[in-house]
Amino acid sequence: MTSARLPGTSASTSAHTKLLDDRRFHVLLPDEDWGRLPLATWRRFSKRVADGDSVVYVGVVDEVSFSEIGWWFAQAVRMIGGPLPTGRDIGVPMIVTVTEDAATGGQTWTRICARKRGFPQVIHSAKRFAGPTGLEEYVGFGISMALRIAVEGETLTFRSAGYGLQLGRLWLPLPQWLTPGDLAVTHRDLGAGAFRFTLDVIHPRYGALIHQSALFRETVS
Repeated sequence: MTSARLPGTSASTSAHTKLLDDRRFHVLLPDEDWGRLPLATWRRFSKRVADGDSVVYVGVVDEVSFSEIGWWFAQAVRMIGGPLPTGRDIGVPMIVTVTEDAATGGQTWTRICARKRGFPQVIHSAKRFAGPTGLEEYVGFGISMALRIAVEGETLTFRSAGYGLQLGRLWLPLPQWLTPGDLAVTHRDLGAGAFRFTLDVIHPRYGALIHQSALFRETVS
């Protein structure tokens, strides 16, 4: 399991240098909270590359579970690009690519999750430093999710703070019955270059819908 940087085809060698001065996530948190993060987590979320360059993390999915409603919901949202995991396979590779997007001032995240049979599932989304909370995740088809970040213990947590439909300059909140409920993503450093990513979707009425966990290990920082 590794992490690496993939340069864009037109960038110069000096432009490929990873800069640990990206404060876009930092400014969304009080300095005291940011300071509680492990150094390795701080480095990952302060790393900025040239426009079009990517940082790639490779890991293994070790936990997946769905309620019956959660599984059907994950299949249904394939109509808007499939932003949620759809398979139950564990022990399969997961690749996460973070690409700088100068046009929006944000990042494009691509998650590739292998399957034991058939082609991998590919999930695209864009993290934009905009919206009511200063951070949103855009999944396509005009649909985005506002996010609030926090430090819980030494874990960096991203929690949904409302879903909306973008129509030109208007952002229209989606009614609760059209949303999966509360979504939480965590990034927990495990030391020695390893970290754990988790995704949980919990509905206020139907409870836990989806859980996914993957273990990553860095060999290039």
